[in-house]
Amino acid sequence: MKTLRDPDRLLTEGLTAIRAQFKVPAAFPPDVDAAAATAAGRTPGEHADRTAMPFVTLDPASSTDLDQAFTIETAGSDLLLHYAIADVAWFVADDDPIDREAWNRAETTYMPDGKAGLYPRILAEGAASLLPDGPRPALIFTTRVAPDGGVKLEGVERAVIRSRAKLAYETATDAELPAGFADLAGRIAAAEQARGAARVDPPEQQVERDANGHYSLRLRPLELSETRNAALSLASNLAVADALYAAKTGLFRVMAGPDDAAIARLRHVALALGLSWPGSASLEQFEATLDQTRPAEAAFMLAIRRAGNGASYVPYHEGVRPWHAAMAATYCHSTAPLRRLADRYVNRAALEVANGRPVPPEVQAAFQRLGPVMDKAEARNAQIDRAVIDLAETAILSGDEGNAYAAVVIDVSDSGARIQLCDLPVVSRVVAHGVAPGDRITVRLDRVDPARRELGFSRIA
Repeated sequence: MKTLRDPDRLLTEGLTAIRAQFKVPAAFPPDVDAAAATAAGRTPGEHADRTAMPFVTLDPASSTDLDQAFTIETAGSDLLLHYAIADVAWFVADDDPIDREAWNRAETTYMPDGKAGLYPRILAEGAASLLPDGPRPALIFTTRVAPDGGVKLEGVERAVIRSRAKLAYETATDAELPAGFADLAGRIAAAEQARGAARVDPPEQQVERDANGHYSLRLRPLELSETRNAALSLASNLAVADALYAAKTGLFRVMAGPDDAAIARLRHVALALGLSWPGSASLEQFEATLDQTRPAEAAFMLAIRRAGNGASYVPYHEGVRPWHAAMAATYCHSTAPLRRLADRYVNRAALEVANGRPVPPEVQAAFQRLGPVMDKAEARNAQIDRAVIDLAETAILSGDEGNAYAAVVIDVSDSGARIQLCDLPVVSRVVAHGVAPGDRITVRLDRVDPARRELGFSRIA
């Protein structure tokens, strides 16, 4: 839930309660702000001059914490993706106040009306951000992309770059984007399909309030430029992961696919949403047919995202190939160091490996510590996201008490049935006896409690 359109701020109280419940920090300690102000004044001294390269950034129009800039060139039938990543490690030293606070936070926490950043704004939205208002230190990852979408890390260097333009997903044109942008994204997508990847990019959920004071849920399909931009990040992450694994080091992102029980629940969700999922088709095959511009299919894409077993971080272990089921590949996070702590260390390792140097002991040690730290932060942010969605669902259904809704049972337990409403992307629970997953029932909305973020349903048929 990235956006909450609430011009009268009627949900401010609920969001404030969520912040308090999950202890979302409102500000940085004074010593961290002071250290960040000093770090922002550092002058790059170990960086090559690459300001002549035509880098651009592509992000939501409102974003100012820009992790990535890119340019593309041809090399015979291959494409060379030059992906500039914010050089956060240039500004943050091991065990300085900024670093210690970053280990406490681990990730930026996003909420509909603001965020709690991983780093102070003077860095994350200023000196370290790849904004087009001056030269910035960066790490340039060069990845060779073959016609079949195969990727290989060609090199990593510290460099000063100058972004030519801050492009926005909503308005960027082909003429403004580097030549080869669409071709490169198409190659990566074809490679994903060939290896059986099951990556799902669901639409953005938005809650809007109409002139009568009623809330509704809207699913905003991703712009084509967003999905293509994600392919660039994926290409770089895959190439970095392969290079680190070959060097017997690194921190990897791993995830098992949905188990049989989760897939069975998803079939019930598809039924509730009126989707035809042939019994002979696998989840991966059915996913490939989904269209995020159709509300029911978009809602199902969100259900798939929630159905996975959850991804986690693991360091390199001899003889164990780290695997991410959704990517169908060995995969790591390296392209968002302004919002994820782990990326800073992965990038430090990649810089050394690509240049034939040993990975520093402090980075190797960090890989052993980062998994639990990142997993804990991610779990907490997932709980915050769930709380925001629960709050939004109460806003959507507020005033509708007494209405009846068709629903499908997607799971049962001793405490009742978990249901998916057929006409709204709302999942809730109801006391219902003698039902089984897949059963259609009718429920009445008895209670809406925004303060507790709870809905109360009873079965009526």
